[in-house]
Amino acid sequence: MKTTLLKCAALLTFTAIIGTSSLSRAADTNAPAASDKPGPNRFYGPMTAVDTNAMTFTVGEQTFKLTDESQVTKDAKPAKITDAAVGEPARGTYTKTADGKLIVTKVRFGKGGGKAAGTNGGGKSGGKKKAATEATTPPANP
Repeated sequence: MKTTLLKCAALLTFTAIIGTSSLSRAADTNAPAASDKPGPNRFYGPMTAVDTNAMTFTVGEQTFKLTDESQVTKDAKPAKITDAAVGEPARGTYTKTADGKLIVTKVRFGKGGGKAAGTNGGGKSGGKKKAATEATTPPANP
């Protein structure tokens, strides 16, 4: 009985220590927010607005700006902002400037999967690895 009580007390103490350190880390205000992390951030969703004059498009509540350095594609071909249409999906990456602008690094407009039409999307092996393995593996003895 005494051993059980000691084990419970040790477990409670350990839990209290771990819980306290977790809470202090959660309260750390120096930790970057998810959108403030370095490097490109990702976006995906249907476009709700396209402004060809300002070179911007909106996905959800965020407005993204295209620059001369932005890589823009549609149906696996180079594209421009004029190829974008409200309602179709846009996916890509962006960086956030110091003044809060969202600058697109890469974007793909439309429903295309990123490959040219008619290509096999079966992965690297295209199913060939399994067929080759089956052909060279002898049947198991019963």
